[in-house]
Amino acid sequence: MDFEYSAKTKDLQKRVTAFMEDHIYPAEAEYAAELAANSAAGKRWTALKTVEKLKQKAKTKGLWNLFLPVDSAAASGYEGAGLTNQEYAPLAEIMGRVPWASEAFNCSAPDTGNMETIARYGSDEIKARWLKPLLEGEIRSAFAMTEPEVASSDATNIATRVERQGDEYVINGHKWWISGAADPRCAVFITMGKSDPEAPRHSQQSMIVVPADAKGIRIVRPLNVMGYDDAPHGHVEMYFENVRVPAGNMLLGEGRGFEIAQGRLGPGRIHHCMRLIGLAERALELMCKRASSRIAFGKAVASQTVTQERIAEARCKIDMARLLTLKAAWLMDVAGNKVAKNEIAMIKVVAPSMACQVIDWAMQVHGGGGMSDDFPLAYAYVGARALRFADGPDEVHRNAIAKWELGKYAPGKGDSDMPVTRF
Repeated sequence: MDFEYSAKTKDLQKRVTAFMEDHIYPAEAEYAAELAANSAAGKRWTALKTVEKLKQKAKTKGLWNLFLPVDSAAASGYEGAGLTNQEYAPLAEIMGRVPWASEAFNCSAPDTGNMETIARYGSDEIKARWLKPLLEGEIRSAFAMTEPEVASSDATNIATRVERQGDEYVINGHKWWISGAADPRCAVFITMGKSDPEAPRHSQQSMIVVPADAKGIRIVRPLNVMGYDDAPHGHVEMYFENVRVPAGNMLLGEGRGFEIAQGRLGPGRIHHCMRLIGLAERALELMCKRASSRIAFGKAVASQTVTQERIAEARCKIDMARLLTLKAAWLMDVAGNKVAKNEIAMIKVVAPSMACQVIDWAMQVHGGGGMSDDFPLAYAYVGARALRFADGPDEVHRNAIAKWELGKYAPGKGDSDMPVTRF
């Protein structure tokens, strides 16, 4: 693997970095102030003008839909940046330095994964109705998979029913942690549910497109993540109660939910991990600046051996996570998601744990301030910790990695006979 970034990526790195410095970082205080004002006015779940203005600026500068890969761009009929996973990864890292920044570039989850899913697996009618406004940043979307009654880390447990009745599908189920569903701009759900309980285990689930204004969708409440509600994006508990959608809203066909998930979650995990690396880089930067400016016990905190050890260890951990993530992205580009499944699983374990540790050290250097919202570290930590659950918990990925590794040494097994694990 060649770790050198392409000329196109280097140019975009400079441009995205400049946009962050000129527009995103200066808007952090404005973002927080507008959210507080909306909350005081009883309008917490309202799209922020701060972000909407930044979206227009990013469009003007050609920094829009940078995530959109070549195949999805061709399928959508919309011109994206045409980047590979490896080329996009360092851009996601830069955006990740501010948790909400990726939305300004129309590169935020879950929209990126949903747009790719619709582009690859949606009918022309679905693309016309949903993909164009998503690509334009006019609406937002949600991915409805996780359920409270079952262990959703094993997606074969998903119990929501998607039943064919004539020219429609009827959907009934209870979901939670549905990210983006509280956003007033959320116009569509990609929903995973069981269409045939009697089919083979990995052919029971399907994915279907559900308009957010469909009759029978009931939002119960927004959920807090360690005290944060992530407004106006949010994560909700919700019900699908006899929701009816046209049969044409089924993606790819009944029983192909796992196949779609393979294509959707691989790139999403790369994006998450690189954004976490950017978040960790910023935490390390804040840690170094704080340690250099604070005096404790007669000398700068940066002079304390324990601080120096943590700074050194943070640098090692960040760089190792970045290289492993770039390797996974490269392997996805040259061999596909299925071949890269082990590397994808590894980065999903490594990156969130690394970010949690680095941010924790930075919080420690900031003392009591690190626990407050005077600095971005407490919120950053919560986001990193939550990603040890999102897109599959650590335990699921470790289990997959271990099975693959053990498979090398199973009697009669060769490299060509590796056990295939689910997404």
